[in-house]
Amino acid sequence: MHTTNDWITTPLTRDLLRGALDLERTEHGLLPHRLPAGARAQNNDGQLAMAESQPSGVRLALRTRATALELDTLPTKRVYVGAPPRPDGVYDLLVDGRPAGRGSVTGGNTLTIDMSTGAAGLEPGPVGTLRFAGLPEGDKEIEIWLPHNETTELVALRTDAPVEPAPDPGRRVWLHHGSSVSHGSDAASPTTTWPALAATLGGVELVNLGLGGGALLDPFTARAIRDTPADLISVKIGINVVNADLMRLRAFGPAVHGFLDTIREGHPTAPLLVVSPILCPVHEDTPGPLAPDFTDGRVRFVATGDPAERASGKLTLNVVRDELSRIVTQRAADDANLYYLDGRELYGQADAAGLPLPDGVHPDAATHRLIGERFAELAFADRGAFKG
Repeated sequence: MHTTNDWITTPLTRDLLRGALDLERTEHGLLPHRLPAGARAQNNDGQLAMAESQPSGVRLALRTRATALELDTLPTKRVYVGAPPRPDGVYDLLVDGRPAGRGSVTGGNTLTIDMSTGAAGLEPGPVGTLRFAGLPEGDKEIEIWLPHNETTELVALRTDAPVEPAPDPGRRVWLHHGSSVSHGSDAASPTTTWPALAATLGGVELVNLGLGGGALLDPFTARAIRDTPADLISVKIGINVVNADLMRLRAFGPAVHGFLDTIREGHPTAPLLVVSPILCPVHEDTPGPLAPDFTDGRVRFVATGDPAERASGKLTLNVVRDELSRIVTQRAADDANLYYLDGRELYGQADAAGLPLPDGVHPDAATHRLIGERFAELAFADRGAFKG
């Protein structure tokens, strides 16, 4: 049992963190961000602001002899009006790359959201503490992956032995951008989102710019990708543009070109993989907008557009896939490092029978594993876009 005097408090600094593009100093400590300050300043969407502050893929990376540690954080819990309560966010502990524990932090702020109106209210709450004990003796590398779906302010780190930043692992850096599926919605934990699983299988360092509801071809997101060091880049485009009913076919094509042009300004020769949406039956041939359905106390989503509106340029997933394939084929004539992957190779019609999307849109934990394994097989294999 450790007493207060046993603990060493280590300042929380940028060199202890991986996967964040920016750190904001708050009254409590540090808030990791997955979009830089310049991008956040240009954003006027509360959903995107919430998503980018949820630290999917962000982790503390330490080298230490400590056998016990405490991390004080201030989480922000979400409550959706009319929906069942959400579980607390999960922290994953890795020791020398292997799973070694899992925990949650209670308390924190409460953000109440009414999905039918968009109204939201924040109630402040207390800081909580995550504890891990009984860690192996001797020098080791420790990673604490922060909850992928819970905004987390880092307040204090205490250990029973000194810590230092983990050394650079020297692996290739994979930057991935996508929607809530890439963000990790309904995954079991931060290391079991499909991008985190694929990164482990591919032996790469992950920067996850999966942004729930926010993969909307925003120019500031393209500039964030452009300006972030990366060896491998993938962009999973389409589902949010459809379910937000954001644009018509006339605007979608040029927006994709512009997004890719901006990325190429900073990464002219890096392997760049464009991934179309996984199967999502509600939107395959029915346009958005998407709406929540709380029938029987379960959260499900329904597409509210009219399939006939495709004739006037409304987007569906099949329309999006055709356009993305056409664009990549056109651009690849002058870009040998540009690739396309049909998202239905990650999760398609045959998979939906045994692993249906529980709410009609988001994969569950088993499906995250399936998608991560398939992405690793397709992208990191000898003939894949990210082959070593």
